[in-house]
Amino acid sequence: MGIQETLKALSDPVRRQILEHLKRGRMPAGQIAELFDISAPAVSRHLSVLKDAGLVRDYREGKFVFYELKASVLEETLLWMMNLKEADGEEALRNHVHPDGA
Repeated sequence: MGIQETLKALSDPVRRQILEHLKRGRMPAGQIAELFDISAPAVSRHLSVLKDAGLVRDYREGKFVFYELKASVLEETLLWMMNLKEADGEEALRNHVHPDGA
């Protein structure tokens, strides 16, 4: 899973809300669908995007499919973003210390 897929998955507000619910613990797909005023197939598509991005994992227990948050991909994306921020901060510090670029 790449950062591009992660950011694409996070770009949708419904998918972000699904992740907010899953951070409290695993949930069956049907219960997730009940939380939203959209069709069950639409929720299923959102869950597929999240799964393909590596943000959630699913598993079957009996006749139910459960979803849970996978934080490792989020951590990887945050680390990448923090590294960008640090690089920007270092550049700003160099420009402040040496405003003429020397």
